[in-house]
Amino acid sequence: MEPIVMEGSHKTPSVRFDADKGIIEIKGRSIPENSIEFYKPMIEWLEEYSRNPAKRTVVNFQLEYFNTSSSKCILDLFKKLETIHKQNKNVNVNWYYEEDDEDMLEAGEDYESIIRIPFTMIELEE
Repeated sequence: MEPIVMEGSHKTPSVRFDADKGIIEIKGRSIPENSIEFYKPMIEWLEEYSRNPAKRTVVNFQLEYFNTSSSKCILDLFKKLETIHKQNKNVNVNWYYEEDDEDMLEAGEDYESIIRIPFTMIELEE
């Protein structure tokens, strides 16, 4: 499977999806003009990846901000990951947040309450 690697911008996060290493990373700001269009290739990639996932998949989310339309797309990503987890594959989400960013911590906790995948909340020191 071809990896997805995208440089971040002031409106879109940097993205790295690597099937060989079982690593999925999204970092930065997610306020794209069209969230559905931006996240569509990632959701399709996860659909294909779910057919033959790595034994262990590590998911690193380190967003400083995301808008409402991105939140729905992120939930869709997590639902694809939940499908992999249900195949008795090891899927772990590392949710990073700045130490004074209660909103980002709460967002991670909200996803954790909806999706049945192990989450680890990781506070970043400034």
